[in-house]
Amino acid sequence: MTWSTGSWQSARDDPGTAVGPVSEHVRSLARGLAVIRAFDADAPALTLSDVARRTDLTRAAARRFLITLVELGYVRTDGRLFSLTPRVLELGFAYLSSLSLPEIAAPHLEALVERVHESASVSVLDGPDVVYVARVPTSRIMTLAITIGTRFPAYATSMGRVLLAAQSPREPIVLRPLTDRTVTDPAVLDRELDAVAAAGFCVVDEELELGVRSIAVPVRDAAGTVVAAANVGTRAGSADLVRDVLLELRACAAAIELDLRRTLSP
Repeated sequence: MTWSTGSWQSARDDPGTAVGPVSEHVRSLARGLAVIRAFDADAPALTLSDVARRTDLTRAAARRFLITLVELGYVRTDGRLFSLTPRVLELGFAYLSSLSLPEIAAPHLEALVERVHESASVSVLDGPDVVYVARVPTSRIMTLAITIGTRFPAYATSMGRVLLAAQSPREPIVLRPLTDRTVTDPAVLDRELDAVAAAGFCVVDEELELGVRSIAVPVRDAAGTVVAAANVGTRAGSADLVRDVLLELRACAAAIELDLRRTLSP
């Protein structure tokens, strides 16, 4: 069975919007996922009213979803506050386990870290965000806590800009200042993305977090499509990323691409 592209819509930011043919959309599933997504690092524990407000659900509907999630083991409650349980990790790991990229990238990132002595990562684009799918940190203390599954606004990161630069057409993005150095002018960002596409790499200096710099390059599949980005992150002023890291980072990306082709070829 085939579907026309016109029958598909995005539900990333609207849990009530269809993600497939409208007649096939299960609204209750979308709302249940919205309840899970209501919890985050800033709000790990929520009351029933909090969840209802964050998901635009009635209290009665939010209560039904929360009770169901408690029974399934994804949410716990003390009678007043609700919070996620470690079982929700199964939802993310199911995706990661089906993705060959993290396990392919890991040894190459480890070798890169040994050579440049800085943390290295691979991420993919998910809407306006980058999502980390592989990472090898160093022992250096960084202000940003990054793990597998961490999300950051793509426009303010080196990997995000590499991935955004590869989009055609580019989707509009809401730009907010994260530091006093964050690019928030759409025209300026568009010119920056053009430059990234032409150069084949991106350096971002303290736009996501003060004191943090990074350099990123694209990772392409066998057809030449940019499917991910690899980067090296460091403290501001600690290295000349283009001079000291770029060649090693490109070699790492090339090795990942080669293994991807070998793994995915019939």
